[in-house]
Amino acid sequence: MIQVKDLRKMFGSKVAVDGVTFNVKRGEVLGFLGPNGAGKSTTMRMVTGYFNPTAGSVLVGGVDMLEKPELAKSCLGYLPENAPLYSDMSVVGFLGFTAELRGLYGAAKMKAVDRALDTCFLDSVRNQSVDTLSKGYRHRTCFAQSIIHDPEVLILDEPTDGLDPNQKHEVRNLIKRMGETKAIVFSTHILEEVEAVCSRAIIIDHGKIVADGTPADLKRRAPGADAIHVVIRGFAGSGIRAELEKIIGVEKIEPKSCDDSSFSGRVLSTHKIKPSELALEIAALVSAKSWKLEELHREEGRLDEVFRSITRSDVV
Repeated sequence: MIQVKDLRKMFGSKVAVDGVTFNVKRGEVLGFLGPNGAGKSTTMRMVTGYFNPTAGSVLVGGVDMLEKPELAKSCLGYLPENAPLYSDMSVVGFLGFTAELRGLYGAAKMKAVDRALDTCFLDSVRNQSVDTLSKGYRHRTCFAQSIIHDPEVLILDEPTDGLDPNQKHEVRNLIKRMGETKAIVFSTHILEEVEAVCSRAIIIDHGKIVADGTPADLKRRAPGADAIHVVIRGFAGSGIRAELEKIIGVEKIEPKSCDDSSFSGRVLSTHKIKPSELALEIAALVSAKSWKLEELHREEGRLDEVFRSITRSDVV
């Protein structure tokens, strides 16, 4: 549904986006991550046709955004960052106006408005003036305009920015539900949203894609991912550590606490042994020594650790 190839954007001598390539299929929710100034919003503005690229191509629904922008945009819904609203309109009036901009009139227009109101839980404020809405309802109204024409593709720039936890939960569930039948791309700096909503994530840094995969794939790239966490009692910690280091495939031991009667910490393996096999070896060692095994589990990597490890801190 979205095909981006070798996308590049320059502002004077500054390269904002540098050779970005990715595809998004129907039924896929893609999280677009990156530090501030990394090129997220610029990329999304090119995908939606708001900016023309310096080089590269964008196809939406198989239609070239540069060659046939009106046709490409017809199957696209866009929620920009800080989306504007006409504060003197009612919610239903604003959505009716945006429906007409999308070429919907008469019964088709009213059906589209009612569907958007229902989808975004806006029916209780349908006749209320936009300038009297809370921030959460204003944000939902902005979201509703992006789906008024039931687009096959949705581009959402920071869709939960500024919302309270309950409102964020509602928007995330909405994105996840709609992502079952649409192709969705949304930018965010909230990493928990990626795990909650996305089937795939891209990390961009200095205008280049530096990671692309499922949240689980990315977490496996975290420093210390797949380490085995252990808490063992019944012997001197230094002795337990020495025995753990003898296991074939152990690369490193990171103690958390080590005293006269116990050891706790992380056991990191080389590529010569799988984490599950290492866990079995540790359990066998503890059993053979008649020690007490209180904790033994495989640690899962964290997205924030991945993000920090592969993005550079000099982006401003």
